[in-house]
Amino acid sequence: MRKALTFLVPITALALLVIAGAALAPQSAKSSAQVGNKIYAHKLAVALGKEPARGKEMPLSSGLLQTLMEKTGVIDQRSAKWAQTAQGRAMLNGPDAHGISDNKTEGCQNVFHGHGQTNTRVNQDCSFRRQAEEMIAINPLDEKNIIAGQNDSRIGFNHCGYDWSFDGGKNWGDQLPPFFQFVQLDNHTADACSDPTGAWDSRGNAYVGGVLFDVASGANSVLVEKSNAGNGGAFYHSPTPGAFQQYVDNPPGVVANDDGNDFANDKELLTADSHASSPKRDNVYMTWTRFNAAGHSPIYFSQSTDGAATWSAPLEISGSNASICTVPEVGPCYDDQGSDPVVGPDGTIYVVFANGNVPGAGQEQMLFVKCPASADCTNAASWTDPVRIDTLANTSPVGPDGTTGCAGGRTCLPPNGYRMGTETVETISVDHSGNLYATYSDFRNGQAPCTGPASTATPPCDNDVFYSFSTDGGTTWSAPHNITPRSQIGENAQWQSWSEVTSDGSRLWVAYYDRQYGNCEFTGCNDITAAEIRNPTSAHPSYSYTRVSTSSGPNLLPANNPVQAGFIGDYMWVDTDSHNNAHIVWADTRPVRGTAPEEDVYYAKVNHDEGHGGH
Repeated sequence: MRKALTFLVPITALALLVIAGAALAPQSAKSSAQVGNKIYAHKLAVALGKEPARGKEMPLSSGLLQTLMEKTGVIDQRSAKWAQTAQGRAMLNGPDAHGISDNKTEGCQNVFHGHGQTNTRVNQDCSFRRQAEEMIAINPLDEKNIIAGQNDSRIGFNHCGYDWSFDGGKNWGDQLPPFFQFVQLDNHTADACSDPTGAWDSRGNAYVGGVLFDVASGANSVLVEKSNAGNGGAFYHSPTPGAFQQYVDNPPGVVANDDGNDFANDKELLTADSHASSPKRDNVYMTWTRFNAAGHSPIYFSQSTDGAATWSAPLEISGSNASICTVPEVGPCYDDQGSDPVVGPDGTIYVVFANGNVPGAGQEQMLFVKCPASADCTNAASWTDPVRIDTLANTSPVGPDGTTGCAGGRTCLPPNGYRMGTETVETISVDHSGNLYATYSDFRNGQAPCTGPASTATPPCDNDVFYSFSTDGGTTWSAPHNITPRSQIGENAQWQSWSEVTSDGSRLWVAYYDRQYGNCEFTGCNDITAAEIRNPTSAHPSYSYTRVSTSSGPNLLPANNPVQAGFIGDYMWVDTDSHNNAHIVWADTRPVRGTAPEEDVYYAKVNHDEGHGGH
């Protein structure tokens, strides 16, 4: 009986996915017409090459797109084809079909060690399902208490998973959030959740959020749940106060709730005012992308002043600036994606995002807006006009590429099929002096042969990571600093960066996916590197680098994992502690059992001053 059980566990994880895909393959008539939300349906059709993009429209987030591809049979067909190949048959009948040797109730823990680093598995799902696209946040009252999150498909489709640690990241527990009792405007509960996000307030309450949607219907929403202080993110519950608050999931905090006729919500990120001296202490804020029926996607804002129980009406904050937003009309900055909010020590809210209202294919810009602490941020007049931090070159090779899994209309860096786009890697952080730090990555230094269609482009692909800073509250910004220059790093790809400044402003930590090690630039394997930038606002900052991953993660391809190929999420995450150390989470593709690469979330703490020198 025990042998039968250990055989069934992995079969339900990956093999049944492929078997199900083969069974469903004849139903290939599935199409984007089955997607109930017309905006999501159009984005899927663009990715499948069935419809052209409209003007300067921004792409949908990867978590949402992947779910739509699963629902409409794209992944089924890919899996069915793969199951008939020699590689597919070998994997289904080989080492990866063996049982899980240690299937305890705490999940499937794993640790990689190497070159002075420790990589600890965060999600505890024992299956071969996908976990990717991560966030991390440290409790300001107890730095051993950390929450994390990821896109998570352990129960099918894409859901949001959330994790917690009470011992500084040495051990983790995980869960799926209690969003799925919420009935949306079309009288359906949600199929899926995407774009996990989380934050702490100054009293140790934790909050998590996600975009909830029903694939076959049009409704979608942005929801928030709470974990009261003392629970440490170990479970989440309704934020609505009451005697039984911690015993119930419903109602969640409702940031946005739409029937699907006019709006499709996407790429929400959460923050809270965790500064005990702030006049807006413990307010909770959300910014997100709101695609509309006209084809545009401005950034929206909402706030809660009662612990995420109730939220202000969605407010457009990306604004207008005739000097920097000129296409398709002069003024509106409404083709946006990938906002990131942060709260300064005085309660000011700062937001950065990518914008496409500029001439030229693949040309974008990183914009900045803020709402002063003294203002009512639910009033549009309280928000500044957008300021440009830097121009962005989203000009890397464009899919589709069936060999790598790069979707149509996506920018990818061959031989990877992962989304490389500049639109979801804009980050902002603030130190105790109010200095601001923005980081981003793009392809401005890229060149042949890594150009044109992703199906024909070849490496090396010189994508770089940059930062700019402001010492005057965001009115003006420094020239971009290239963190990964070719002269120091070589002609290879660094992408999907995230950053956080230490509270004293002495160090800016930037982590990113990196292909500089071994032959990864040409095989598509990748690592995580952390750049420690000392005195980042000085004329001559110093740089040091730490290889965070203990070994390289293999490339995810349709040939070795058709279910997860082409997806590594849209962002990773960094937080810093009071000792100036960095805490990093990322999607890692290294196998734990057998040889098949598959995605799980890993965590590492990188101590300050332990990296090697740079430029």
